[in-house]
Amino acid sequence: MTSVAGRTAAHEHDRPTKSNWTARLRTRVGRTVPPGQLLPDRQPVYVNSWIYVFGALTLAALLIVLGTGAVLALGGPTWWHTSSTGHFVNSLHLWSTELFFAFMVIHLWGKFFMAAWRGRRALTWITGVIAFVGSIGTAFTGYLSQSNFDSQWISAQAKDGLNSVGIGAWFNVLDPGQMLMWHISLLPAAIGLLVVLHVILVRRHGVVPPIDAETTAENAAIAEDPGDGEASS
Repeated sequence: MTSVAGRTAAHEHDRPTKSNWTARLRTRVGRTVPPGQLLPDRQPVYVNSWIYVFGALTLAALLIVLGTGAVLALGGPTWWHTSSTGHFVNSLHLWSTELFFAFMVIHLWGKFFMAAWRGRRALTWITGVIAFVGSIGTAFTGYLSQSNFDSQWISAQAKDGLNSVGIGAWFNVLDPGQMLMWHISLLPAAIGLLVVLHVILVRRHGVVPPIDAETTAENAAIAEDPGDGEASS
């Protein structure tokens, strides 16, 4: 008598490969990020440069921001005012945010001067820029959620500007509860989704090479086969 496992193994190739959602998802992931590129253990030699470090530093700072923010959410909106531990975690949250923006600005400008949208990487660049703009809004709502006189002064100064562009009706900076919910749920979810998409695109297309590296590679190819270089010229 043939076992269930044997019958299953015998007929597993008779079924269509896209008959269920798991097969379709596996195929889609394989097309999006080729095998071996999701978590590569080797990188080109030009990645051994400080300008390529700031992307990873930005991700590390973001993880600390999310972790400390989760701890602050567990303690409540007044915990960091009444507890020394809460004040310490709030300080970690603040300074990791400062480092996050510092690293991200350096990463953004570095990739701008490297023309990081080369090689079909335009969407990678666009998602990074949108994530940067969204991070500014997230930090702004964070300052409005401090529940102190500082946050009241910031919200009072910002309300007229936001009302003048017509968004004060649904983005009320004088409502601390609304700003807190934007800060801890809606905006972090959007930023997290953009960052994940950005990293996937980086893994799919690879790290952008320096402009000089591409010129050197082209010159090397012409030197190896001068006939092609003469034909192309």
